Amino acid sequence: MSQVQTGDLVQDEAVNASEGVYQVNVAACDCQGDANAASITHYTTCLAAALANNCGSDTFRSALRSLGQYA
Repeated sequence: MSQVQTGDLVQDEAVNASEGVYQVNVAACDCQGDANAASITHYTTCLAAALANNCGSDTFRSALRSLGQYA
């Protein structure tokens, strides 16, 4: 799923799993608000995994800030 792989198997699997759920949720969205909520959930999940696995988190923080979240 995810194009970017960190080399940390646990992190990569967490991001890939979140990406799969995210894609299903976005496909079911009726409006932009629902899509934004799905994005926020996805990036929050990825950020938590990155922090737990001592991986870079800047990409996820930036994505959340662009969605109006302050991670």
